[in-house]
Amino acid sequence: MADQNQNNNKLNIELPEEVAEGVYSNLAIISHSNQEFVMDFVRLVPNVPKAKVKSRIIISPQHAKRLMKALAENIHKFEAQHGPIDESNNPPMPPMSFNTPKAQA
Repeated sequence: MADQNQNNNKLNIELPEEVAEGVYSNLAIISHSNQEFVMDFVRLVPNVPKAKVKSRIIISPQHAKRLMKALAENIHKFEAQHGPIDESNNPPMPPMSFNTPKAQA
């Protein structure tokens, strides 16, 4: 009976080839409303004054909190294996302007 319940709880996740390639981002912009968190992943290129959002992920506040905890746990494991992540050479944040209307919920 326990084995049957375990099989019913398994989640089969498909990773299409075009998604598996991933999208490189070196800037994340996070905003929120009372119902959701919006994460825009941007690729900044040196000497190019315009950058495009490469991916937008919209999640619930509950999932945002689970994601934050999962990232913290993975960063802890990474640093335990590879040493502290050096943040000293981060470039300053560029000034940003968005050509999108204000979000409303």
